[in-house]
Formats: sequence, C-alpha cells, structure tokens
Amino acid sequence: MNQSLRFIDLFAGIGGFHLALHDLGGECVFVYEIDKYARQTYEKNFFPMSPELFASESFALDVTQVDLGGVPDYNILCAGFPCQPFSQAGYKRGFHEEKDNRGNMFFEILKFVDAHKPDVLFLENVRHLKNHDDGRTFKTIEEEITKRGYSFNAKIVKASDFNLPQHRPRLYMVCFNCRIKNRDEFKFPEPVPLNYFMTDVFGEPRNKSIGYTLRVGGKSSGLNDRRNWDTYMVNGKIRKITSVEGKIMNGFPTDFQFPVSETQAMKQLGNSVAENAVRATAEKIIKTLQAR
Repeated sequence: MNQSLRFIDLFAGIGGFHLALHDLGGECVFVYEIDKYARQTYEKNFFPMSPELFASESFALDVTQVDLGGVPDYNILCAGFPCQPFSQAGYKRGFHEEKDNRGNMFFEILKFVDAHKPDVLFLENVRHLKNHDDGRTFKTIEEEITKRGYSFNAKIVKASDFNLPQHRPRLYMVCFNCRIKNRDEFKFPEPVPLNYFMTDVFGEPRNKSIGYTLRVGGKSSGLNDRRNWDTYMVNGKIRKITSVEGKIMNGFPTDFQFPVSETQAMKQLGNSVAENAVRATAEKIIKTLQAR
C-alpha cells in the first residue's frame, strides 16, 4: 500500500477510522476528539503506532479553535461527525437545534475542506440522516460538498454485510475531489456472501424480533419496558454484552484496550464505527486513488 497516504481523523471517537486506514498503510497526521474518556482510549491504543500525534498539537480538543494552517498535508479526511442530532435517540433534531450545536459540526468539517482541498472525504453518520427533515438536511450536505468541487457517493452500509454479528446500518458518504480523474470509478464494496446460517444447526427461526418487556406491580425486575437489545436471560439471570464481546462485534482486534470503566467502554463502542465495513470501503477508496 502506498505509504504516502495520509489522513486526518475528525470526531474520532476511539479511532475506528484510524485503525482501518493504518492497517491499509495510511498515516494519521491529525486527530480531533472532544470527549475526555474517548481521548483516553484513543491515546492508549494509538500512541504505540503514532507517537508523533500525541507529542504535538495534532491531537486537538476543540475543533473550532484549530489553526487550519498548522494541519499537516493529507489525502483523506475521515469524519464520523456527531450523529445524535439526526438519530432516533436524539429525536432527529438536526442542524439548527438551539440547545444542541452538535449538528452544526458538519460545517466545521467544511472549514477543513475549504482550507486543504483533500483528495477524498470519507464521512459516516446514522442512516436516518438521509431522510431527516424530509431529506432537506441530506440535500444541504450534498450541495455544500458538491459546490466545493467534489463528487458525492452515499450508501447505507450494514455491519452484517461484512462478517459482523449485528445489523448496524450506517450512512457512508465518499466524496472525491474533481481533480481525481477516475473518481467516477469508485464503487462501494459488495456485501460478503453468507454461506453458513444458524438455522442450518438449530432449525427454522421463531421469534423474529425482541419485544417489549412488561412491568407488573411496583417492584423492579432488572429489565425495563424498552427494547432490550443488549440484555438477555442466560440460565435465568440477566446477561449483558460485555465490552470484550462488543469490540469483537464491532470488528476491533482482541488486543484493543479500554482504560476506562465498563460503562464508558460500552458507550464508546455504541458510538464507534463497524470496523470491517470501514476497512472494506477504505480499500475501495484507496484503489480508486492509486489507479489515477
């Protein structure tokens, strides 16, 4: 892989983009992440491979205060910009919620684009962004990117299509600078074929969804009346997915470390990208860049 490939990691979380592109031969030259616990996890895992990031101002805490002129040259801008304003959990607030400016962080990304004109933008968000505000939010994003001289490719990508045991659909946006002559040759990766199924062993499926639990009486049972996606009964006891299991489900390596509480680790995994899907998409991006 071309060692001149350099990328920046905005709204980095625990480093899912970094991990994928580093494995493909890329060098991370700048990171932004505001959450102090995510920063701890990020540094714990990436200091050994990229110590220079943490010995300079390249591990930024406030994206609005970054000296854009001081950011090293790079080819790819990666950003999993805040999804809460567009998600169901965030009540689909969007760009202009007065009490929450996280949706406006997209425009901070555009400042980097305007300053550096990178070859590629690789953006990730929740799938609901595509239909938020009757599609107007997504249209604004597309217009802001294309008017800056970029192509715009968007697709809902599922973790389950890339050998991960969860559905986890996310909206991926891959945008090539129009100076990349073969930009139209980019295609999102095809799903990995499924050859083996649990039904081959256990027979036909029965319950196709996890229903609501019901509260009867005033005493707590340890389960609530929301959908219990991460809580199951094993041998008559409540069994939650652990961070060790969660990182495997997200495609992170088994030696990935969480120097934080279990609660924080699970929160970070919930906000992270599906590693296999990011890596497969990044491979297609790099193939397009190297073919020019």
